[in-house]
Amino acid sequence: MSCGSSSPAAFALVDVNSFYCSCEAVFDPRLRGKPVVVLSNNDGCIVARSAEAKAVGLRMGEPWHLVRAKAEAAGVIAYSSNYALYADMSHRAMTILAAMAPVIEVYSIDECFMGIEGVPELRAFGLQVKERLHQWVGLPVCVGFGSTKTRAKLANHVAKKQPEHGGVFDLEALAPAAERDLFRQLPVREIWGIGGRLTQRLNALGIHTVLDLQLAPEKRLREHFSVVLEKTVSELRGVSCLSLELVTAPRKQIVSSRSFGEEVTTFEGLREAVLSYVHIATEKLRAQGSTAEAVAVGIRTNPFKPGTPQYTRGITVPLAGATDDTLRIGRAAEAGLKLMYRSGFRYKKAEVVLMGLRPKARRQAGLFDDADALAKRDRLNATLDRVNARFGRGALAVAAAGIEKDWGMRRQRLSPCYTTRWDELPVAR
Repeated sequence: MSCGSSSPAAFALVDVNSFYCSCEAVFDPRLRGKPVVVLSNNDGCIVARSAEAKAVGLRMGEPWHLVRAKAEAAGVIAYSSNYALYADMSHRAMTILAAMAPVIEVYSIDECFMGIEGVPELRAFGLQVKERLHQWVGLPVCVGFGSTKTRAKLANHVAKKQPEHGGVFDLEALAPAAERDLFRQLPVREIWGIGGRLTQRLNALGIHTVLDLQLAPEKRLREHFSVVLEKTVSELRGVSCLSLELVTAPRKQIVSSRSFGEEVTTFEGLREAVLSYVHIATEKLRAQGSTAEAVAVGIRTNPFKPGTPQYTRGITVPLAGATDDTLRIGRAAEAGLKLMYRSGFRYKKAEVVLMGLRPKARRQAGLFDDADALAKRDRLNATLDRVNARFGRGALAVAAAGIEKDWGMRRQRLSPCYTTRWDELPVAR
């Protein structure tokens, strides 16, 4: 498959090491060098580990209640997920990177591709990136360079796993023989986009290493796999198939879903949760300039409590005309909830899904639309978004979404929101 042409390093991938744990350590230096983990919603499972926590033997996804005794005996320090802190630290880091390169693609909360064509000294540039992010925001990163995005991602993996490179690795600087030796050592699962199931299928065909895949005959791969893997192989061979995505494509669905910190037994409690999730989802809907044609609502009890009554139900409610209005979508979601709700159950989770997303600029006006009323509602929603952007999500919401929210997410190990709340700013003593 031909995607482009081979060239020297044109991409850099910058990845923050153990991002969630590193964010916590920025404001509490006592955590440096200590085993630290960050837990998922309701302090359920391990979702981030420092290098020291990995050395203890803790694995991603392990339920905290099962490993807590072992972890604490080893001196592990656990934190609840502090999403406000992590999002703000990510924004600061990406802003710094955007000023250091002509173009960037923010790939995830802790990863960023940079276009580096024309940069003369790549290692010096990589070290500058590391130093600046560490000095300006306190975050440790590794930098990988490659002629394609896939090779840059692989180079970043080498920078992380082989300390002798000092956290910066240029794959294109290797001689062909040295590259083959390196690829012979790396398992095929380390390639970007190759997960567990695909690894098993490749292993069954005798493809175990990066080198095996790079040298695999195209015809054989085409017989067993999709064009996506074919592009991956081309990228491994230095032929660029994936360009920087400078504009994030609008999502086709928007989901707001979360388990409750405490089980909910009343309709009022479920309504608060559903309307809170509608608020989050519609804020994201307006941010991408879209409208929704339907809203789906789901509720369920706790499937991990055997012996207790179970109930799971979902419903999709069409909207009378595409809209991004929090109040209209909220009313439709509440109507769906009323049809589903059954008393006598202990509900553990609810979700809201906005469906049929279309650009708002292409919305077709209805015959009975009141233009003045729609304009007023647009101003109301814009005000809602501005207030919450300034004072924090939930600062302004519909009253039916609740105030106390006893069902809210349990985060008993939450660190302060050091950068987003005035009353939690760090204090030098």
